[in-house]
Amino acid sequence: MAKGKSSGSKMWSVFSLVAALGAAAVARKGLDAGWKVATGRKPPQNPADPDVHLWEAVSWAAVTGACVALARMLAQRRAAGYYAKSTGHLPPQLSRDGQ
Repeated sequence: MAKGKSSGSKMWSVFSLVAALGAAAVARKGLDAGWKVATGRKPPQNPADPDVHLWEAVSWAAVTGACVALARMLAQRRAAGYYAKSTGHLPPQLSRDGQ
C-alpha cells in the first residue's frame, strides 16, 4: 500500500470515529431529554434491572438503539462527504462498488 493511501486511511479512521462518537453523544442527550418530556421520568439507567418495567426497558432499548445508529450513520456520511471534498476522493474503506 502506498504511503499516501495509508495516511489517508488512518486519517479517515480517526475522522470517522470522532464523527460517530460525537453524533452518538448528541443523540443520547436528546433522547434522555425527550424521554423525560414524554414519560415524565428519567430514562432507565440499566434496562436489565428487574425494577424497571419491561415495556419501559424494551421501549428505551429500541428507541436508543435506532436513534444512536441513525445519528452515527448520518454523521459518518457527512464526514465521508467532507473527506471527499477535501481530498478529491472517497475514503479508502468506502468503495463505490463500481458506481
